[in-house]
Amino acid sequence: MSTLVLICDDSKLARRQLARSLPNDWDIKVEFAEHGIDCLEKIKKFSPEILFLDLNMPQMDGYGVLEAIRDQGLNVLTVVVSGDIQPNAHQRVIELGAIDFIRKPCDANKLVEIIEHHGIRDRAIRESLVHKLGEQLEPELRDIYQELTNVAMGQAGDLLARLLNVFVELPIPNVNVLEVSELHMALQAIDASASTSGVCQGFIGGGVSGEALLLLNDSSFKEVASLMNYHGELNDKIELELLMDISNILIGAILTGLSKQLDMSFSQGHPVVLGQHCDVSDLVKANKGRWQRTLAIEISYGIENHNINCDLMLLFTEDSLKTLKYKVAYLLED
Repeated sequence: MSTLVLICDDSKLARRQLARSLPNDWDIKVEFAEHGIDCLEKIKKFSPEILFLDLNMPQMDGYGVLEAIRDQGLNVLTVVVSGDIQPNAHQRVIELGAIDFIRKPCDANKLVEIIEHHGIRDRAIRESLVHKLGEQLEPELRDIYQELTNVAMGQAGDLLARLLNVFVELPIPNVNVLEVSELHMALQAIDASASTSGVCQGFIGGGVSGEALLLLNDSSFKEVASLMNYHGELNDKIELELLMDISNILIGAILTGLSKQLDMSFSQGHPVVLGQHCDVSDLVKANKGRWQRTLAIEISYGIENHNINCDLMLLFTEDSLKTLKYKVAYLLED
């Protein structure tokens, strides 16, 4: 089964050069697009698995294509090929969902290196494995996500334990694909009877995006403050600072742990306060527009001999599921 490749560049010479640089032993079928609008039409018409995308083009540039792919939920792995080598250009395309960046003129060895690094040479073979994982081996897929999270949350727990000089109790993470209503119920079930404060931080990289949600029981603030050597009077401002400190530690560490295992880098957005001192049901109701169908990973942290209850949820967008499955399939290959 051939892998369908789409090359988008306004230069006929550049398109042909890139096509000739692709590995000779790679079973592929190549289509071409001359600009961004043409590219989007070809993606919808042919459903390519790999896109090599120029940035500077008429009618719609590569940035616009990446934004449209993201906003329209189009499933294609995108490698940017451009003469614009500014660091900001590289960072921006990764944040928009590209998996890598190649400098023009395209070097054949570098191209092969990137293809091998991201495991996209045998795309058609993995397509079958991904389907098997997604449709037939759902319990195994859940187990894999749990194991990846176990490693990442262990690193986050270690960082928190060292910072606060405590023993952090690590749970078995819960992994589920949830519809919107089910996500609301899952959040509400965390501690429906307790006043809670929450913060959310978006992340994106390599075709995967989502939000990390941290909920801290309000009864935990006093002991968190003590462990962090704050002995003054608590108020909303101080509690918000403590909440942000805890979220920065746990969210940053767990995303770093996952990114290393999945071989992709995540860019993190600014944290957003979801609410302070409210019922979880009210917090969810106020923010329900933020979440859609999602892969949800829930981690409930506890600290031994301290009344501290903290829940961290990683909410991956539905569009991220296919990329995550490909990553998992690649990890499972012999």
